[in-house]
Amino acid sequence: MRFIFHYPEISGSDGDVLDPGPLRDVAVAAERAGFDALSFSEHPAPGAKWLDRGGHQTLDSFVALGYVAAATERLRLLTYLAVVPYRNPFLLAKAAATLDKLSGGRFTLGIGTGYQKREFHALGVDFDERNALFDEALDVLPLHWSGETFSYQGRHFSAQDIIARPRPVQDPIPIWIGGNSKLTRRRVAQRAQGWMPMSGGATLSTTARTAALGPVERLGGDIAELRAQAVTVGRTDHIDVVYSYSQEIMLSSVETDRHRDVLDQLEKAGVDWVLVSCPIDGLSATTDFLESFGATYIGSR
Repeated sequence: MRFIFHYPEISGSDGDVLDPGPLRDVAVAAERAGFDALSFSEHPAPGAKWLDRGGHQTLDSFVALGYVAAATERLRLLTYLAVVPYRNPFLLAKAAATLDKLSGGRFTLGIGTGYQKREFHALGVDFDERNALFDEALDVLPLHWSGETFSYQGRHFSAQDIIARPRPVQDPIPIWIGGNSKLTRRRVAQRAQGWMPMSGGATLSTTARTAALGPVERLGGDIAELRAQAVTVGRTDHIDVVYSYSQEIMLSSVETDRHRDVLDQLEKAGVDWVLVSCPIDGLSATTDFLESFGATYIGSR
């Protein structure tokens, strides 16, 4: 099992997005503590009401990960997640290929269809087209990354005899898809390298317009079913599964055994990666969490 540190995000409209600590310092501390990846989500135009009800501000995930790439040597770089319909798929493919090239092949493209109607409206994207736009991007991404000439007729664009360089270092850049629906799992089984189920409970699932995930036992069944579907379409590669451990990790000796037990259950269920974050209380608190988590949970596995 490997671990992802999700850079903590400011809820509401107050505070500075760098309050968890300067990004370079946090990234270096995460790598030193043994984390395998660093991630960012994105909300380019969050609504004020959503922020007031607990929504969060974000950095631009691609710019931030590019900065992290220059500051680190080993950390993988994850968008958790990039909302595909917000971008023309050629711009998404170019950003991903550039980040993979500059980082020496350390990028993972985590993507989803999105759920914030107000944000779709602000960006001029039809919310009802989000699934069609998502599937178009799944077509275009590998064509773009191939470095070979291709054409593609989209809903809102016509690409003729396109050839895009640089090719990414990885072939392919891993695509991890977020969401809990059967449609998401079918897309993963057929066309992606990883699944990022949403584990935040029923309220978050309702907000994000996806099915609730359910207990770990059910998750194990869903993972087994997904991987079996991949086999039926002729795939032999491993599909990664990411689990966001949303409970606050307490580093007291009493809580440690309980968290280790949960992590063991997740690993037995088929989870490959666990994503964690921490409260926002300045750089010192963030680095203390990273060091303690690494010593308690990563170094002991």
